[in-house]
Amino acid sequence: MNTPNDYEICIEGLLPDFWSDWFNGLVIRYDTKSKTTLIGKVPDQAALIGILSKIQSLNLKVVSVKQTNLED
Repeated sequence: MNTPNDYEICIEGLLPDFWSDWFNGLVIRYDTKSKTTLIGKVPDQAALIGILSKIQSLNLKVVSVKQTNLED
């Protein structure tokens, strides 16, 4: 069964804030001048793969994917 989970996806490069809609409403946070983290709830594994595919289509490098608990 697929359940929503919170994720932090760190990528190399900076994404403008308006890309948040394209990434299913994930929050965009800038960690450094060269890294961006997408943060938020992802409904299921298929949606996670879709987000990672979008990152790949932008030719960005994934640094890390971390399942988190944002409620803590």
